[in-house]
Amino acid sequence: MNGLASDPVDTPAPHDEDQIEAGRLLFARPCRFFFAAQKLDQLPPTAGPEIALAGRSNVGKSSLLNALTGQAALARVSNTPGRTRQLNFFDLDGRLTLVDMPGYGYAQASKTLKADWQGLMFDFLRGRPTLRRVLLLIDARIETKAIDQAAMDLLDGAAVPFQIVLTKCDAVKPGPLAAKQAEAAALARAHPAGHPRVIATSSETGAGIPELRAELAALASPGEE
Repeated sequence: MNGLASDPVDTPAPHDEDQIEAGRLLFARPCRFFFAAQKLDQLPPTAGPEIALAGRSNVGKSSLLNALTGQAALARVSNTPGRTRQLNFFDLDGRLTLVDMPGYGYAQASKTLKADWQGLMFDFLRGRPTLRRVLLLIDARIETKAIDQAAMDLLDGAAVPFQIVLTKCDAVKPGPLAAKQAEAAALARAHPAGHPRVIATSSETGAGIPELRAELAALASPGEE
């Protein structure tokens, strides 16, 4: 059963060198696409820990996956919002499964969240015992949308811990970016399922990628000695 994050009060300490190195070593291992599902009864059997990537359409989920794994074409990047309409599963060296979820919020219709996420998406989140965390991606360049906050409420309801990851941070100046991180951290603290650490990333420059790798390595199955 998925557990909620503990009540966050203090800002987490920065990742240390050992954690960063563990993340680097994990994501240097082979990663491959192995499954796609459009219906709940098509999901692959549960195995090791899973991490899902969620966010508004065109927020940069595929680009982030590619940056994390160092594989430019692992996940197909599209300029057409809402193109991904299924759950795509990627195996990272048998130690961690990364799940690319369909984007929500396309076509300026709030009903998109209900249609996608209270159907297959919500059932996946609520019923997947191996799901350790959802990375909730938010575009650092724009204001946080009501539909993002609705997604956080839904994750609370599904009892799935989520961690906010800011994307496209190379396009934001340091001052506004720091303010955006503080805002995102406050949002996370307001939710029972929210993780206290907000990571700012750029798939273009690699900023934040080592830290996010370190975060995910801590959730992966142990590697062979």
